[in-house]
Amino acid sequence: MLARALYTKPKRSFRYNEGSCRSSLSLCEYDEIFVGCMENELVVPCDGGAMEEDSGFKWRLKDVMWASVGVVGESALGVTEKVVFSDGTCRILKRFRMVYVRRKGFRRRVARLAEIGQCCDYLVPVRAYLYSKRFKFVVSDYYPMGSLYDLLIGAREHGHTPLTWKKRLKIILQVARAICFIHSQSPARERNMIMNVHGNLKTSNIMIDVDFNAYLSNYGFTQLAKEVSDDTHQWNTSSQSPREPLSRKNDIYHFGLIMLDILGGAKALELIESCDCERKGDPKDKEGGIFEFTFEGKDRWKVLKVWNMAIECTNRSREARPSIENILLHLNN
Repeated sequence: MLARALYTKPKRSFRYNEGSCRSSLSLCEYDEIFVGCMENELVVPCDGGAMEEDSGFKWRLKDVMWASVGVVGESALGVTEKVVFSDGTCRILKRFRMVYVRRKGFRRRVARLAEIGQCCDYLVPVRAYLYSKRFKFVVSDYYPMGSLYDLLIGAREHGHTPLTWKKRLKIILQVARAICFIHSQSPARERNMIMNVHGNLKTSNIMIDVDFNAYLSNYGFTQLAKEVSDDTHQWNTSSQSPREPLSRKNDIYHFGLIMLDILGGAKALELIESCDCERKGDPKDKEGGIFEFTFEGKDRWKVLKVWNMAIECTNRSREARPSIENILLHLNN
């Protein structure tokens, strides 16, 4: 059993992939290892009420352990698992690697993020959480189609049908509306939490339903793991990495990267990295090798409009990046 803990690779799926960080055990494998583990705390729902017998939501830690079907994604922040309960209910569980926030603060933050998430149609709802000595996790809705990353990588590497231009544009607009909702939160700061910043925008955090509607996940999750100080909130102009401090301008930068990925994947990202100019306008002779989809002549202007907006969002000068309100106004015009 100890050998399995050290050497067994957890089950993987390209769905919900967040980029492999390091091999992690699933909760079901932890359950087999820690046979004497006495922890069996209640999973707390985010509806603000007590866990009643007739609520249909009365899971404990052991229930979640047994329901886990394996790790489906990893990142520096934590491990993502799919759980399937005996009644057929499917959920996605985000288990944090390290949490420096204490139990009371963690509970307050999850409750607040869940409350805000319920007010927006384009955010993934947070359903429950658990804070125990060994495990800290958040439970969210499950989307069988997986993430935007799954759909893009499925077409590029697994021979799946690529997304059409109309579906790509629909996803871009819905993600923009989710970001706009987050950026409009007031007050911007509540008890050491920055409420008007997502903080972890990437294609693996955009979930897709069967109708190809987009839902932004992991809103505020970086602040569930650690405290945000005044120094952390300041912008670091010398870095463009994903480790930048929390900022709406940083969100815009990463939204620009998402749009470029949707338009042309690695080729589009490499193109903007290699150009020293403003990079706006018509890609002309390069466009056939950039865009991963076909489009009719009447859609050309819209495709180029999204391309130019993505370029503006990834401007090296943070002041030159547009606000999400201006992005939506431009794309909807």
